[in-house]
Amino acid sequence: MTGVLLTAFALMLVLEGVVPFLAPAVWRETFRRLIQFSDGQIRFVGLASMLAGIILLMVFQ
Repeated sequence: MTGVLLTAFALMLVLEGVVPFLAPAVWRETFRRLIQFSDGQIRFVGLASMLAGIILLMVFQ
């Protein structure tokens, strides 16, 4: 179980690093826009991300 979690974490880090590596200006502009969001909007984005992840896990397992 620990191996699977570490593998998933490593894959997440690789995927998170793709955009800053390939397009740092786009990454910077995205964060510039994100800091203008209200707390409620950020929470909604977080909730939508979690739900999408759960749905993907259910579909592909």
